[in-house]
Amino acid sequence: MQNWTLTELDSGERIISERLDHVRSAAVGYWIGAGSRDEDPARAGVSHFIEHLLFKGTEQYTALEIAEIFDGLGGELNAATSREHTLVYARVPDHHLETAMDVMGDMVFAPAFDDLDAEREVVLEEIAMYDDAPQDLVHDLIAEAIFGDHPLGRPVIGTAEVIATIRREAIADYHGAMYTPANIVVAAAGNIEHGQVVDLVARALERRNGGAVSAGNLRPPLVTPPPPNLRFQRKETEQYHVCLGAPGISRSDRRRFAVSLLDAILGGSASSRLFQEIREKRGMAYSIYSFVSQYTDTGQIGIYLGTREENLGEALAITGDQIADLAGGNLPARELERAKENLKGRILLSMESTSTRMNRLGKSLITDSELLSLDRIVAEIDAVEADSVCELAAALLASERLSAACIGPDEERFLAALESVTPGLARAA
Repeated sequence: MQNWTLTELDSGERIISERLDHVRSAAVGYWIGAGSRDEDPARAGVSHFIEHLLFKGTEQYTALEIAEIFDGLGGELNAATSREHTLVYARVPDHHLETAMDVMGDMVFAPAFDDLDAEREVVLEEIAMYDDAPQDLVHDLIAEAIFGDHPLGRPVIGTAEVIATIRREAIADYHGAMYTPANIVVAAAGNIEHGQVVDLVARALERRNGGAVSAGNLRPPLVTPPPPNLRFQRKETEQYHVCLGAPGISRSDRRRFAVSLLDAILGGSASSRLFQEIREKRGMAYSIYSFVSQYTDTGQIGIYLGTREENLGEALAITGDQIADLAGGNLPARELERAKENLKGRILLSMESTSTRMNRLGKSLITDSELLSLDRIVAEIDAVEADSVCELAAALLASERLSAACIGPDEERFLAALESVTPGLARAA
């Protein structure tokens, strides 16, 4: 049963909400269809930089006033940038919704872009922090290995070279082009009235800075991913931080439920194969997991492993064996059933959070994805058969499709260990 309400304003902005009478809070988010894949190389990182700058003051509120208002509400205010969208979100007691949305609307539509140089230094420090965290940085390297020069291969956070030099005019131009009503979704969940949310958004639109009202973001699709590649960054670390990955499936692909189960079975849970074989049985790693990401037209599937040099070869060999075992069709019914119950349980438990419900609504609309009921999602998960999961493992994680990335002290040792998983890639290096 549909339990959300959707309104589209004449300007093109969409507002979706879900009323929950049993809570005393409201979660609201402004979803903007602007992410790192929408940037040209000269502005790499501008979406994330703007996310920071939205908090630095507007035409009506200073940065300090924004912080003080939300502290005074007892609420939470934050933001995030991904490869395909930017999100500004808050969670407040229900009777403070009007105040929260008034400030958020000003932040999104009328940022002052003040304190540019001070916030520039903050983002440069953030980039430096990631450079010092190989377990995070290696994920940027694997994206570059998989997608090459395509914007999906660039780090969301941007580069120090661009952030250090980008001018206010370029930032304002990008904001004006991307933060248009037709490229924005407002989602809310909690003890709210849909009509009030619509009125508050319409009021915020009146304060919008100049710029044309566009038809939304028409990003070009990734037609053909580049061939697999390898990235190695030498660093005197105690562990080798490794990612194996390949292009995945898009968020509209019907196989997305099967790929979620593949993720849970391979490395996405405490009972998963890689966690049990590499960490629990052999103690070769503290952190070992699989991951999936889905975009408009493609996706990413991968595995992360952090381990010492003496364990590197065997741990990667086990990883290759587990992929091959699944791809070969070995998926017992009890293992698939456990993965299904795990996935369904996590989804259902997360729905007790107003923030999760808001995220579900907003992300579905901003990505033009079908908004399924919980009953339909559960039914889709239950309908996945073992053969579908195994076929997907064989199709997506074939050794000839795998790219690899590593941060560690010795490239030759890494290439030797990689031989057991994807020999062609290792030899080509």
